Amino acid sequence: MAECILCGSRDGVIVLDLGAQPSPRHWPLPTDPLPDPTHALAMRLCHGCGLAQLDADDTTEPEVPVPEPRAVVDQARRAVADLGRLGHLDGRATVVEFGSPHGGSWLPLLDLVSTDGPADLVVDSFGLMHERDLPAALARRSGALAGDGLAVFLIQPLGDIVAQRAWTALRHGHHGYFTLTSLRNALGTVGITPTSVLRYDLYGGVAVVIASRGGEPDADLLAAYDDEARRGLAAPEGLACLADAVSASTNRLRSYLESHRAAGTRLFAYGAASKAVAELAMVGDASGAILAVGDASPAKQGRCMPGSRVPVISPEALVAADPAEVLLLLPDLHDELLATHPSLAGRVVVPGAGPTGTSRPIPPGGAATCPGTPGRNAGDR
Repeated sequence: MAECILCGSRDGVIVLDLGAQPSPRHWPLPTDPLPDPTHALAMRLCHGCGLAQLDADDTTEPEVPVPEPRAVVDQARRAVADLGRLGHLDGRATVVEFGSPHGGSWLPLLDLVSTDGPADLVVDSFGLMHERDLPAALARRSGALAGDGLAVFLIQPLGDIVAQRAWTALRHGHHGYFTLTSLRNALGTVGITPTSVLRYDLYGGVAVVIASRGGEPDADLLAAYDDEARRGLAAPEGLACLADAVSASTNRLRSYLESHRAAGTRLFAYGAASKAVAELAMVGDASGAILAVGDASPAKQGRCMPGSRVPVISPEALVAADPAEVLLLLPDLHDELLATHPSLAGRVVVPGAGPTGTSRPIPPGGAATCPGTPGRNAGDR
C-alpha cells in the first residue's frame, strides 16, 4: 500500500479498482504499435486523514493542452461575479493563481494584478487534485497568501461524484478526490480554514470553497460537513456505489454500441475526454461501432483514443461526415457543440438506461444523462 499523499499513512483501503487502463496522457497515432501501454488505475481511501486518492500513478507524459470549453469559462465567470457580489473581492489588489495543467485561467476575469505573492487573493482552479505531493503544494499556496488574504479552491467534491456514481472521474493524473471535509483537513495543516462554499452545476457539481486564516465556517458549510458525515464519505461503505456502477455502466454502453453496429448506424462521438478513455477501453471491441470522435483540441486531432484506438477528428470533419447519431461523451459540451454546429441538432444522444441500449436526444438548452445512467462528467478534457 502506497503512502497517503497528504498524511503519509499506509493505513488505507482500495475502494475502486479499474485494473490496468490506458493513460489519458498518451494519445497514440494510428501508426503506433499496439497494444497501447496500460497502467494500474485504482482509488484508495486513507483511514488516517479521510482523503480519497489515486493509489499509484506511474504515467509520466505531460497533460495534453485543450481549449477551455465554454461551460468552464461560463462557470468561472459566474464564480467571479458571485465573489464580487458577496464582497470577497473588495479592497483586493493582487492575485496568485494555481491552475490546472489542462489549461484555463481566472486571471482574465479578475481586475487584479498577478504577482508571485504574498497576494490578497489566491485562486486554485482544479490545481490541488493534480498534485502528487500535497504537503508541498499546500505550503506553496499558504506561502502565496497574504496574512489577511482570501483563498478560493475550485473542486469537484467527491460527494457529487458519488451521488452520480461517476466512476469515470477516476483517471491517471488526478491524485486527490476531495470531500469538503478532507479539503478542510488538508488546508488546516497550513493554517487555512474554509469559511463558506459556493455551488455550481458544472460537471454535475463543483464547489468554490472560500478560505482564510483565522476564519470560521458559516452555517451552510457546517451543514455540508454534517451531510458528508451522514453519508459516510470517509468510510469505504460510503463509496461502494462507485465500484457497483462500473459493470452496469459499461454493459449499457456496450449494448448501445453493439446494437448500432448491428444496425449499420453511422455513429460518431463528440468529446475526446480523458474520462472517456477507460470507459471506451472497457467495452472492448464494441467501441469499434464509433467511426470517429470529434474534438476541438488540435493536439488530439489526427490521433486516437488510447486503448480503443477510435480516431479523433476535428468538429468540422465530424459535421462533414454527416453522422446519423453523435454520442456525446461530455454532456457539458452540448450547448457549445450545437451553437457552433447547429446542423447536428436532433442527432446528439447519450446512451440510454434501458436493457437494449436505447438512446434519446439531448433536449435543447441542457445536457442530461438518461434516467438511471451513472453521470458522465467532464471534470477536465
